[in-house]
Formats: sequence, C-alpha cells, structure tokens
Amino acid sequence: MPISIVRNDITKMKVDAIVNAANSSLLGGGGVDGAIHRAAGKELAAECRTLGGCKTGEAKITGGYKLPCKYIIHTVGPVWQGGGKGERDLLYSCYANSLRLALKYDCESIAFPLISSGIYGYPKDQALRVAMDAVSDFLCDNEISVYIVVFDKKSFQISERLVSDIEQYIDDNYIDALPKYRRDRPFPRPSAMMYDMQMTEGCPDEEASAPYTEDDAEMDACEASVMSSEPEPVSVNFICSNVNELTGLLHNIDESFSQMLLRKIDELGMTDAQCYKKANIDRKLFSKIRGDINYKPSKQTAIAFAIALELPLEEAKDMLAKAGFALSRSSKFDIIVEYFIRMGNYNIFEINEALFAFDQNLLGA
Repeated sequence: MPISIVRNDITKMKVDAIVNAANSSLLGGGGVDGAIHRAAGKELAAECRTLGGCKTGEAKITGGYKLPCKYIIHTVGPVWQGGGKGERDLLYSCYANSLRLALKYDCESIAFPLISSGIYGYPKDQALRVAMDAVSDFLCDNEISVYIVVFDKKSFQISERLVSDIEQYIDDNYIDALPKYRRDRPFPRPSAMMYDMQMTEGCPDEEASAPYTEDDAEMDACEASVMSSEPEPVSVNFICSNVNELTGLLHNIDESFSQMLLRKIDELGMTDAQCYKKANIDRKLFSKIRGDINYKPSKQTAIAFAIALELPLEEAKDMLAKAGFALSRSSKFDIIVEYFIRMGNYNIFEINEALFAFDQNLLGA
C-alpha cells in the first residue's frame, strides 16, 4: 500500500489509527499532543493514566474517542541533541513500533505527524527522511496505507541543497507553453474585413485603432486564398489503399503499456509485489493493470512504474508514450521527474517529497 503526504489537521483524518507525538507521561501537552487530547475529549486522558507512561521510541495504543479514527497510537520521539545521541535510531523506532502496533490491531490505514520536528527540535528535513525510511522499510513486507500529515509548509522541509538544485534545473529547462502572440498581445490582429466592420459599426476595440500594415494585408490574403480554394477530389482507389495500409498497421500494433510493464518486470527478475511497492502503487490497482492488456493508467501511475523499474530516460519516455503521455518542458512536474531520472535517483519517496515541496501531484498512491 502507498505512502501519501497530505496537508491536513491530523485530528480530522478518517483513518483506522492516528499517531500522537506524545510526551513520556501520555497525559497531554503542547502541539500535536495537545490538539489530539482536546479533540478526543477527557476520556482519552483517563485511559492514558492507566498506561503508566511511555519510553522514548516506544508506542502504546488507546481508543480514538471523539476523533474520526478507531485508535490513537502514542509514541514518544527523541529530543534533538545534535544528532550524536542516537536520535535517529530512536525516531526510527517511533515509526516502526507504531506501525507494528497498528498491524497488530488490524489497521488498514494510519496517519503520522512528523514526530519530534516541533518543540523537540529535530531538523524537519532530517525528521522527514527518517519517517520515509522507516515507513518504506516496513511496507516492503507489510500492507497498510500510510499518510504523513503536515499542517502547513512550515512543518515540511526537504534539503535546501536539493531544492536549490531542482530550482536551477527548472530554470534551465522550463519553457513557457504559450504561443508568442499570446504573450505579446491578448488576441491576433483582426483581418481586413473585421477591421472594416469595427470601423463602420463603431465597435470599441483597442486593436481597431491600430494601423493596418503590409504584413497584415499579406496575412489576410493568405487566409482568403485558403478559404476560397476548392478541395481536391479524393479517388476511391486512394481511399482503399489507405484503408488497407491502416489495416496492416493495426495488425502490427506495438505492445501496450501493460505488456511493456509486465515484460520489464520479468526481464529484471522482479516480483509483482516488489514492483508495485517500489512504485508506491496499491496492490488492487496493479491487479487491474495485470488483468487488462489495454489498461490506460494515469500519467502519475505510468511514471511511477518507470521509476520502480529504474528505466533510463529514453525507456521511461517510451513507457509513457505507450500510455499516451510525454514529458513536457512546459510542466514543472515533468521537469522534476526528469531531473531525478537524469540524476539516477529512483527513490520514489524522495521524488514525492520534492514534488510535494513544489506543490505538484505525487507519484503512485
């Protein structure tokens, strides 16, 4: 099952379990902890008093009470002390133990905040990296939908160097998709006939007062020639020969997206599960693709599988083309994906972190 990064209030998440970044007493505090206790009601604090607290890195579970989730999993993250006091291992354990507890209680979905990244001072970009590492490791052998919930952009950061590199790559490769005349003026210059009508009918148009040049006359003459030309008759033999040619092409049609995907999985010696998990794709969706030779995926899904298969750029473009898509220099989403492929970085979770940071759709999920 996939990992999704979402902007939301974790107390509003309709999942089986939400995770509370608690303090060791489990009796409430500031930040996410306080918000969860207030939203759940006094009954939550009453149950927490029976649990005897919680050690850093461990996790305990309670009911969800007034929240829209079944359970609340409480875990205590480490306080940042510079990174040399085992903080990463402890933070990793918070996620791993919470996920194991969720699985024990038959949860199919779970939502995490970025543990320790608030008043405990863990650098946000490093806290995100640990969260993604722990969750992706767990999902290699287990099935559960995971949400990383951030309240706003301030609570979500990726490496400044990565942001800078991607911004530079976008600057170097982004092309404005609008035609030139759309950038120069809002509409094409009216034809001579339109010009005369505007002058005689008094239509208030800024372009009507513009001088009519030789270039405009030449353009209008060309348009008039095209409009007045008689279409050439098409012979029956011509039609038949083209129908036969088209029929021949259809008999030799190239492999579909699904066929290429399954062929590549076999060539690389991957299992289906390895592929769809690396693609951050739900198992049910993969089953649809495997069962339908003509399945048409979304662009995000097609790219996700190209990433999972670690295809070089030209092969990735070929796979996209079989699904009816292409990478465009006028799309920031496409340019960011191309950047990671060119860099040889096929970690879909890191790619999604970057896409989220640049307000783009995520891959897979």
